[in-house]
Order: sequence, then C-alpha cells, then structure tokens
Amino acid sequence: MSFSGVLKIALLAGGNSSEREVSLKGAFAVKKALEKLGYQYEFFDPAYDLPRLAERAKEFDCAFLVVHGPGGEDGTLQGFLESIELPYQGAGILGSALAMHKGISKILYQKAGLNVPEGSTFLKNISQEKIKNYAKYLGFPVVVKPATQGSSIGLSIAKNEKELKDACEKAFTIDKEILIEKYIKGREITVGILDDLPLPVVEIVPKFSEFFDYQTKYTPGFADEICPAPLPKNLNKKAQKYGLIAHKALKLRHYSRTDMILVKNQIFVLETNTIPGMTETSLLPLAAKIAGYSFENLIKKLIELALRDKKS
Repeated sequence: MSFSGVLKIALLAGGNSSEREVSLKGAFAVKKALEKLGYQYEFFDPAYDLPRLAERAKEFDCAFLVVHGPGGEDGTLQGFLESIELPYQGAGILGSALAMHKGISKILYQKAGLNVPEGSTFLKNISQEKIKNYAKYLGFPVVVKPATQGSSIGLSIAKNEKELKDACEKAFTIDKEILIEKYIKGREITVGILDDLPLPVVEIVPKFSEFFDYQTKYTPGFADEICPAPLPKNLNKKAQKYGLIAHKALKLRHYSRTDMILVKNQIFVLETNTIPGMTETSLLPLAAKIAGYSFENLIKKLIELALRDKKS
C-alpha cells in the first residue's frame, strides 16, 4: 500500500491492438471511478510504459486492466504482471490465452456440454478451395472472423462464394488464423459473471446492422441493450448457467462476459470476454448495475478480488 495508506492502482490501457481506442475510452471511465473512490492511480500504456512499470511495481497495490485484444487479453500482459508480482483483476495467463482463441474456446465449450455453432479454424496458407468446400458443407450464410480478435473486428457474414472470399481476405489481414462457422440467426444475449455469480442477462437488439458489429457496440444509440432480458424464467436461468459453465470451462476468475445466440429454446455459446468493456455503452457494467452495483462499486469489487488473490 502507498505511504498515505490509500490504495495505489496502476491503470493499464491502450496497447497496440485494433481495440486501442475502445481501451482508452474505457480507461477514462475507470479513472473517474477511481477518483470517486478516493484511490490513487497512475496511467500506464502497455505500448510504451511496461519497462517503467516494472521498475516501479512495488509502489502499487495492484494493476487494473482495461486492455483489449492481443497483447491485453491473450495472457501476455498477465504473464508480465505475474513476473513483476503485481496483482491484477480478471483471468490469469492460462484463462486469458484459452478464451482469446475462438477455436480452442469452442472446443472447451463443447467438452463442458454447451451448444456451439458448427465451425472450424483455418490457417492463412489454406487453399481457397478447401475454405469454399467447408462453407458449402456448412451451408451459406457463414460467419467468418479472426480467431484471436475481439469487438467483432474483422467479422463478416458471407452469403455466397464471392462474399466468402472477401470475408476471408479481410479476416486474414488481421489474423493468421480464422474461424468459419454456421451463421445462426436468433436473439443476441450476453451473460456476465462476477465473483463466480451470474449477473442478469442482457439482450442486445441492433437497430441498424445485421449483427452486433464494432460500430454498433461502441456507438451510443445504435442498439437497444435490455436488462434484465425479457426471457421466460427457464431460459433466463439456462443462459446464466451457460455463462457460468463457460467461465469455468475456460479457467477464468473474477469476472467475464459470454455472448450467446438464443433460437427458440436453444442457446448457442459464441465467445467469452475476459476483460469486458468499460465504456458508457458496455454490457457488463449495465448488468452489474441491475444487480445492484454502481459503476464505482463494480470497480471497487474487481480491485478487492485482485487483492484477495494476492493474499491467498
């Protein structure tokens, strides 16, 4: 603890991923919460500041991560923080790496008994013919997305072979591995987990796009985010149960948010976020608010969880 007896937090945001701007926007909201809580903090950008943080690690009680995408959610930053013995909120090295790779997480979901859209990963050197044949096997439309990105970056819905080719080229410019899966049309829902307890289910209804894409996620007013979601009690409980199973299957801790598609009475799990967004349009803070946590109390809870693990 700092000399004054007040918690001192290293606030990490920015980084080099395509989600840098979202990260910085979220960090601004967290910064205001830390000020209201009366905590001391200092900002560090992993793109530039990690050597400086390593030198001064002992000055801080813990790190608070608002870093998204590769380099933030894939276990590399978590490994760095472990090496300098600075506790942090969210998934550890293994959980971060497992959740970041959509192909691996899909396998782990299935092994845990969860429904997932049928799909497979492909490396950059694969022939277009093999990709085309697989898409035909699944049946158009198909979803094409980079295997290790978040925020729907590089994601496309391909309705025919021409769109498939364009979608693969787009995804391969971002990642050396892509995931192609059957497109499932249904209601988009998401379930947050906080300290191993499911939060209220959120339903996302995009207003102007076919799916919850990057622009819709981060532009206020582009989607209705309904919490608690208007679901029958049994489906609500099922979605929360699936969120917790996904959280545990990926070896996560503290918090996460799992995205799903609801089709009639079936729920398909898509992916899990280990550092959910913290902007004014973010979904986990909304669910936490309905569960009784103000934004400041959510940040306080996550810091408490990081410090709890430090003590244990």
